[in-house]
Amino acid sequence: MSNGNMFHLTFTGAVLLVSTLVIIMVWPISTRSRWNPSGRHCYVTGGSSGLGLALAILLTKRGADVSIVARNEENLQKALTQLEAHRANPNQILRAYSFSLGSQEAASEALEAACVPHGGQTPDAVFLCAGKSTPGFFIEQTEESMRKGMDDSYWLAAWSAMVASKRMVRTRTEGKIVFVSSILGYFGLVGYSTYSPGKHAIRGLAETLRQELLLYSIDVHIYMPVTMFTPGYEEENRVKPELTLKLEESDGGLTSEKAAEGLYEGVKKGEFHITDTFIANLFRTNTRGSSPFGSNVLKDLLFGFIGTIGLTLWRRDVDKQVVNHRRAHSEYLASKSILKPE
Repeated sequence: MSNGNMFHLTFTGAVLLVSTLVIIMVWPISTRSRWNPSGRHCYVTGGSSGLGLALAILLTKRGADVSIVARNEENLQKALTQLEAHRANPNQILRAYSFSLGSQEAASEALEAACVPHGGQTPDAVFLCAGKSTPGFFIEQTEESMRKGMDDSYWLAAWSAMVASKRMVRTRTEGKIVFVSSILGYFGLVGYSTYSPGKHAIRGLAETLRQELLLYSIDVHIYMPVTMFTPGYEEENRVKPELTLKLEESDGGLTSEKAAEGLYEGVKKGEFHITDTFIANLFRTNTRGSSPFGSNVLKDLLFGFIGTIGLTLWRRDVDKQVVNHRRAHSEYLASKSILKPE
């Protein structure tokens, strides 16, 4: 056999091997049926503003029965009015419930109340959008603020996820539980010592439940958004350290509506880790561990390669900015009487 024929056979074999591997990787994802919320009961925590409200409106437009839960009754009623304005048909059940969700008992009461108009049936999808961030330097924190940081991020999601999963299993409901973490669930940043740990914890819970709830045919998803321009974001900016604001200057961010679309598209496609921006895709593919690939495996591999180089350079630049801020930070600490005079 000539060298030319040998090369041709070797090349053909390599192409067939690569093609087969690609088909094996992509086929289970590309054949998934797309989720449709029409006629399904969707339960949304944090549904009176920001991402929760934007998502509730999107689901309402697509024909879902929507229950929103939040603490402020006045804001809930305003939100419910907006849902009514976007109903797709007169048969949709749209309800609002005022609960704090800060304990297992409260989370259970909220979920049970939302089931009543549906004949006691468990929601088909539970979206855990409630959460809050209060930025600040770690050395300024107290035991109370540290605990509150976990309460406002991790526990708000964990309690509702627990009561929802128990009810789904008990009623044999093959539903969905959708967590909302943050891009700060992939890495840490100055000023988020009370927030980022909770978002990492949500990721850990979602990773565990994704596998465990396979026992009951319950799907788990987690959305990892970048900065979202919400009322909560405006509030946190009022107390955010100057250094943190500077590091976030290049972060374009998303509107609540755009983020809701990204979350919805990810759930519809059956993705586990849902990311909808270039930077979030870089972090996802470089920190995914054994998590499933997204809906486009080859695209994920490309993001992974770019991120290996790009994120290393990005981190080096961020660390340099932090070091260069030492003098200004010392002056800040002195003004707060935290740093002893020399």
